[in-house]
Amino acid sequence: MKLKVLGTGTGTPSLSRLSSSYLLTTSWGTILVDIGPSVVRRLLELGYTIHDIDLIIITHFHPDHTADLATFLFAAGYGEPRREKPLMILGGRGIRSFYRRLVRLYRWVSPAGYDFKLTALGKRRLQLGAVSIKASRMDHNPESIAVRIEDGKSVVFTGDTDYSPDVVKLSSRAQLLVTECSFPDRKVKGHLDLPTLERIVNEARPEKVILSHLFPEWEAFRGVLHAPLLLGVDGMELEI
Repeated sequence: MKLKVLGTGTGTPSLSRLSSSYLLTTSWGTILVDIGPSVVRRLLELGYTIHDIDLIIITHFHPDHTADLATFLFAAGYGEPRREKPLMILGGRGIRSFYRRLVRLYRWVSPAGYDFKLTALGKRRLQLGAVSIKASRMDHNPESIAVRIEDGKSVVFTGDTDYSPDVVKLSSRAQLLVTECSFPDRKVKGHLDLPTLERIVNEARPEKVILSHLFPEWEAFRGVLHAPLLLGVDGMELEI
């Protein structure tokens, strides 16, 4: 698998960090994890288009994780060329209701000319060829999920979350953990800071960890991150 980090930021506007979003290339297809503001443009900047995406995973419904879904779906149906290959969207509980409300607001985002599948990820593992996807509920919003994607090796995306046994279990011994770490040392309910993340890492033992969903406080951080922690940067690439 290959990971391209599209964004490592939050809902706070930033010239250096797009809202957190990730592109994962697997043996089955190309997966986009979260689709906040300007993600469609960032795909173009990095040499991709909406037609390269086979699956969109939405970790929760906050605007910094979903705002460009309407842009993506509108371009799929009305852009040039129009989309023809199938598209799947996965999310937590309420994803179907979220999508129906989006269609009521923007009727032009309904799929036209391509197969479309919308699935709520429960406890059951989803198999796509050699790729398996498992979700766990996270401590952030009622619909919040993290996902573990396995394709020979494993990568976990936490979305936004606080500490929970579920995030430890899902991340256990993963080759890569891509996790929110909103603040270096300020604890906010529903989010991680560095000490809380270090607790998760000590319990789960992933091989490598990318810190993302970084608020501006990180710009003043002068501490040292020790392996396996890496501070995320927009545009970074890893082979898993």
